[in-house]
Amino acid sequence: MSTTRQDAWTQDEDLLLAEVVLRHIREGGTQLQAFEEVGKRLSRTAAACGFRWNSSIRKQYKSGIELAKRQRKDAKRGPVVKNDVNHGGTEAAINPPEKTEETFQPSMKEITFEDLVVYLNKLYDRAQNSKDYQENLSLYKTKLMTLEQKLHDISAENDRLSKELYEMEHDYKALIEIMERARKMVVLKEEEFAQKVRFQMDKNGNLEKLDK
Repeated sequence: MSTTRQDAWTQDEDLLLAEVVLRHIREGGTQLQAFEEVGKRLSRTAAACGFRWNSSIRKQYKSGIELAKRQRKDAKRGPVVKNDVNHGGTEAAINPPEKTEETFQPSMKEITFEDLVVYLNKLYDRAQNSKDYQENLSLYKTKLMTLEQKLHDISAENDRLSKELYEMEHDYKALIEIMERARKMVVLKEEEFAQKVRFQMDKNGNLEKLDK
């Protein structure tokens, strides 16, 4: 009796899992059949293979999955029957439209194990998307709070600089007024001194100061 493995997956095993699943999709098989085949080849359970595919591998092969589905659809596409338009006929495909995972909405009477696997896969994707959304929302909230704090700090700094600029302009005007008053006082004293001091030339040709 073989022992079921529970060790870590290797890169070669992931590649084998992807190849088998894509082949089953392309050939019209089910993912469950692919998981069972890989499980037998790797001595793992089908459930372990399905979990590994849905949690880690599938997102890496989105384009490959779409290509495999198109190839399966092209392979299953049958001839088209065209009725006479004079009798009100229309073109209709012999084969019914393919039931895909994206459009499949089973009723309670049609649910199979494969349908359950598909449904659980969709729930898993939604849970992952919701988790990513919550993480991004929390990150954006943190960034918003940081930017609001920076804006508050910049506004406070702007108010401080505006106040300093106003005080500097006020001090500059006061300094200009003081300098202007000092200049006027100097000019006035020079004029007063010129008016008080008188000189005359004596008989020897020398200037002498006259008292007023």
